[in-house]
Amino acid sequence: MTLTISRRQFATGAAALVGTLAAPPVWAIAGDEDARLDAFFERIWQRGIDRNPVRQSQLGIKRDQDKWTDISDARAIETMDLLKQDLATLRTFDRAKLSPQAQISYRIFAENAEESIAGFALRRDDYIMTQMGGLHTRIPITLLNAHPIGDLADARAYCARIEGVGPLLGQVVIELDRQEKAGVRPPRFVYALLIEPSENMLRGRPFDAGPAECPILADFRAKIAKANLPDTEQAALLARAEAGLTGPFGTGYRTLIAHLTAAQAAADDRDGVWKLPQGALFYRQQLKSYTTLPVTPAELHKLGLDQVARIHDEMAQIQAKVGFAGTLQGFFTYVRTDPKFFYPATDAGKAAYIADAERLLAEVHARQGELFTRIPKQAVVVRPVEAWREKSAAKAFYQNPPQTGSQPGVFFINLYDLKAQPKWQLAATLYHEAIPGHHFETCIAHDLDGLPRFRRFASNAAFSEGWGLYSERLAKEIGLYPDPYDDFGRLSLELMRACRLVVDTGIHAMKWTRKQAVDYMDANMPSSHYDNQREVDRYIVLPGQACSYYVGMRKIVELRERAKARLGARFDIRAFHDTVLGNGPLPLAILEQTIDAWVAAGGKPVSA
Repeated sequence: MTLTISRRQFATGAAALVGTLAAPPVWAIAGDEDARLDAFFERIWQRGIDRNPVRQSQLGIKRDQDKWTDISDARAIETMDLLKQDLATLRTFDRAKLSPQAQISYRIFAENAEESIAGFALRRDDYIMTQMGGLHTRIPITLLNAHPIGDLADARAYCARIEGVGPLLGQVVIELDRQEKAGVRPPRFVYALLIEPSENMLRGRPFDAGPAECPILADFRAKIAKANLPDTEQAALLARAEAGLTGPFGTGYRTLIAHLTAAQAAADDRDGVWKLPQGALFYRQQLKSYTTLPVTPAELHKLGLDQVARIHDEMAQIQAKVGFAGTLQGFFTYVRTDPKFFYPATDAGKAAYIADAERLLAEVHARQGELFTRIPKQAVVVRPVEAWREKSAAKAFYQNPPQTGSQPGVFFINLYDLKAQPKWQLAATLYHEAIPGHHFETCIAHDLDGLPRFRRFASNAAFSEGWGLYSERLAKEIGLYPDPYDDFGRLSLELMRACRLVVDTGIHAMKWTRKQAVDYMDANMPSSHYDNQREVDRYIVLPGQACSYYVGMRKIVELRERAKARLGARFDIRAFHDTVLGNGPLPLAILEQTIDAWVAAGGKPVSA
């Protein structure tokens, strides 16, 4: 998966696209309406980057490397006020004079802004910290993965960020307290998953006398050594880093841990967002935001039940093909428990897993030209999730490369529990996260120079995760699951996305308990009880997000089949994929209009 946000979060995500500059209002310049609109969007994008030092680092911009992003409520209110101003300005443009592509940009910005403004009153219903993400993990991820050190200025900025962790986490505690006073807190089980990675930041030197260094100090030492800085400078920098770690960094994390520990004692075991002050409204908004369609919990629940039954039938066909006698549940037990389907829980087993992933990546890389004419310039590599966060991190996920091209995209695989990573799921997982999945979808969008950057760098769960699930299916269509067990693995992941529709709506609209949800997964999935529990825990803290996968995939398949029927022999799968990805992440209704227009044009390749 990628780290996607809902459209309702536009104001603080893709539209922290607001801020203040002394520059004149560039949208007021005379000239072509498209050019004026592009200038307007570019100004907004630049303001957003100026206000978000962490986003700068993610994009490889070395500007405010010594700062963290302001996450206070006052800043959020200011951002919302500016977004309202921008929406008012947008409406001064003459839509009739805009090109079709500019019309899409206008509509996306307007709809996202309207949704963000309408949902701003519910901002506290979104959990600030969960096991899926929060500043407790964003801080080390930024330092370790998005703060390179090439010179003395970079190193000093790294030290300044270490020193700034105390005030930043102080802001987090203030906002947690504000949220809790509003009656919003995650279920009790979440807190241990927040405290553990936070405590891991304070293990190792300089926090204790053990042989190992804490993750941040070890990373800093390695980076300044690689930068070949003078020995005297390195010594001074290390001393400053250690002082920052034992001082404000350590103080910030200990304050956060103390707050979480106290909040844990006051939490309860109600799992759905129906328990929140405006829970029913919040969940409906989340579903609309994540799926980009006006779907209801009841519709999604039924769709999930229907698809679970269909996929079970297809799995039974594979069961017969491999000659396994017995029930489908018996087959599930077999693939879940037989040692031949798992890597050994050893360093050698982990190395073998990575090696097989790299082999599969090379194979699909060699076939990518069959599916696309647009090929990402950036490479993608396989890496294990770092030890400090592997216990709470997702099973697998993709991290896009910085715009500088200094690093590749990364397919991260979690090797904490190899029993949760059966061999038969590796191929489909890789195709989803890397090629032809998120690596293609993300990098192609980022390289679309003809689009405004708020579109190229948008986060749209239905589009992105729908494409990822579609990619698993697409790999089968070109023969990349020769082993029937690998194809079973593909079906198991599609089954999980269908079960998500049932379980997400069950938890948040039908008041299912965590146990009910896990029991449903155990009864219908081949994955382990531990794995199912982790999945359910994710759905609990990200209401609605899990529904985006199947909804998005079904829409892409529907559009492809419609295009094939209408174009006949003129249909080119590569041109179809180039068109889907060649306009950046789109809400599904706009994607449908885009594909229909492409079909009407005869199915010729379209460039943004």
